Amino acid sequence: MRILLTNDDGIHAPGILALKQILETLGEVRVVAPERQRSAAGHGMTLHKPLRITPVKLADGSDGFAISGTPTDCVILGLDVVCEGECDLVVSGINLGSNLGWDVTYSGTVAAAFEAAILNRPAIAISLALDRREDGQVPDFQTAARFAGFIAQQLLNDPLPPHTFLNVNVPAIPEEEIAGAVITHQGRREYRDRIVARNDPAGRPYYWQYGNLHEGEPDPGSDVHAVLNRQISVTPIQLDLTAYPVMDKLREWKI
Repeated sequence: MRILLTNDDGIHAPGILALKQILETLGEVRVVAPERQRSAAGHGMTLHKPLRITPVKLADGSDGFAISGTPTDCVILGLDVVCEGECDLVVSGINLGSNLGWDVTYSGTVAAAFEAAILNRPAIAISLALDRREDGQVPDFQTAARFAGFIAQQLLNDPLPPHTFLNVNVPAIPEEEIAGAVITHQGRREYRDRIVARNDPAGRPYYWQYGNLHEGEPDPGSDVHAVLNRQISVTPIQLDLTAYPVMDKLREWKI
């Protein structure tokens, strides 16, 4: 069995290495990831310039391939070039930070799984729900990696319908404190005060997009609610974004 492993934190991120070492127990793993940090890249694809694949050595001495593009590019090149079309599963992560609710529309981690689903490959996006950390804190990816290995095996044994994938978020707490895993729906996540304006030394304005997370009251049964309650969230995602309940209303417009 061949597994394509990617992320949006970059080829040398510790999360992808931890995940590779677990997935190797299931089959051959080919690591194809961005050459640099590409968080919040969304489902961007590089069309305006050529892409390059650079062989690299990972921290454990194993081989990987760095791509000069987005996570979506990594999946396309990973499947067509590195894996030569032979791939049984695509896994994206482990992302450092959660990908919950509406965040999935921005996430490069989730976008990689989206692209795999478009190409009709089984896929998992997995994130460590650590949104705030102290300087020097080293995240522990092992619990998330082990759970990803378990989900990967389940997905291979019992495939999802075509063009769907799983978005998994694991609380960044000791394993013994996790209150189980639950199947969830996509929740809501909003950011307030998103623009921070500053001036450079010449007095010219520049802007940071940052924003403060507005949690509100999470919807019970949602991914946001699960992680706040110290549970692993497993959300099935589909490609069809149609708002079906709105279709009848639009028909009343006599378009």
